[in-house]
Amino acid sequence: MNALIGTYEVKADAKGRLMLPAVLKKQLAPVMQSGFVIKRAVFQPCLELYPMPEWEKLMQKVNKLNRFNKKNDAFIRRFTAGVKVVEVDATGRLLIPKDLLSFSGIVKQTVLASAVNIVEIWDKDKYEKAIDDAALDFADLAEEVMGQDDAVDGIS
Repeated sequence: MNALIGTYEVKADAKGRLMLPAVLKKQLAPVMQSGFVIKRAVFQPCLELYPMPEWEKLMQKVNKLNRFNKKNDAFIRRFTAGVKVVEVDATGRLLIPKDLLSFSGIVKQTVLASAVNIVEIWDKDKYEKAIDDAALDFADLAEEVMGQDDAVDGIS
């Protein structure tokens, strides 16, 4: 699957359903039939939507952890807490389970933000705050993460 592109504002209905924007649905078309996994994000108050093939790749890594190590066991339990399999219905809607709606604080205004191979699902106000809060540190973060002198791929 190619990297996903775009940030989209959508409204959640009273049942927690989101209509996927046509542009995003088109990008997800190759994996739509496989379904998705939705879970709590680790570092932010948002949700992460994994196409099933991406989730399976991630689970291969997690499955290599030794469950007889307390830290590994605790990580696996917390990482997979609240994980649900979800599908996009025939009309292009995604139903977010109630416990995950509560975790993320999503009520109505929502942002779907591509994050390479997954989609982050945010309450709009929390998304804007996270972006604003990170703006001050982004230049330093970009230099630290992407500005390595050993890069040979020519990305600038």
